[in-house]
Amino acid sequence: MEKKLTHGGDWAGFKSEYGYEPLDFSANVSPLGVPESVVQAITDSAREADKYPDPLCRALCAAIGTYEGVDPSYVVCGNGAADVIFRLAGAMRGKKALVTAPTFSEYETALSANDCVVERYALREENGFRAGDGFLRAIGPDTDLVFLCEPNNPTGVTSGKEFLLKALKACEENGAVLVIDECFNEFIDDPGSLTMKQALDATDHLVILKAFTKVFAMAGVRLGYMLCSNRGIAEAVRGQGQPWAVSGLAQAAGIAALGEPEYVERLSELVREERPFLEQGLRDLGLTVIPGEANYLLFRGPSDLEEDLREKGILIRNCSNYHGLGDGWFRTAVRTREDNERLLAAVSESLEK
Repeated sequence: MEKKLTHGGDWAGFKSEYGYEPLDFSANVSPLGVPESVVQAITDSAREADKYPDPLCRALCAAIGTYEGVDPSYVVCGNGAADVIFRLAGAMRGKKALVTAPTFSEYETALSANDCVVERYALREENGFRAGDGFLRAIGPDTDLVFLCEPNNPTGVTSGKEFLLKALKACEENGAVLVIDECFNEFIDDPGSLTMKQALDATDHLVILKAFTKVFAMAGVRLGYMLCSNRGIAEAVRGQGQPWAVSGLAQAAGIAALGEPEYVERLSELVREERPFLEQGLRDLGLTVIPGEANYLLFRGPSDLEEDLREKGILIRNCSNYHGLGDGWFRTAVRTREDNERLLAAVSESLEK
């Protein structure tokens, strides 16, 4: 069997091993599929693939600015949010950064690759995996960067707007930059209540990360962006990496996706209905489930559950490699009712063996 990858979504590895595609709950991508307008935009833009893509993504940045309600100059696009994270770490060249544990591993990977010392603040299960005042106190004069994932990956837990404003104030007082990952913000029940976009105009110490990956099922397209009013940071990030980070096909796809409000609403309704259904179903099977607010759930079960489900053609995310977790922790995406029922049936069968 091939070596497993760090992240979920390795359908190709499964297919090479078993000869067919799995039902993938390991990647938190919209189960509604790629919007048809996006497919058409990629097809149409292929006719102009002989041209270099716009390195400044001008049309896309303008569309994102309108969609997000911010100045288009605040927008920096990249080859997925992970690309933006690496470019940001390279541009900032911080000496010390603060992250939570558990959280998305690419923050630490990117920071460490740029010789930045990473301090992990442990999130405790008994506290609902929420950062508290101790996290705020950990932001000091020697802190250059602070990363918060809202809602957090893999817990699905949010910190609340009041806490985020306190974190921003602490960063401003200590000369640090707060990086808030809002890639899963659209999946919470009230996205506007948590986003920090409204604070951008008033501070030079805030960066917001976003992506088309999850909401628009565009994981294979690779398109993400950051929002930042600090022109120095924005220009430094643009100057990192290769100049044509976003293909012409991806730029066209992004513009098309932003014109799909009905798709986003359908997805939001599905997650609002299916998340509690899946959460209760897992609880009914006797599993410990963290009450997440996004399109995925963190839960604890038998250590062999992932492999057992894999043999049944279902992938879930093994979270044992997250700092702060360990064996027996898993993450599952929220999918359609039919898919979720199939997962619950398979988990039930596995627990009964």
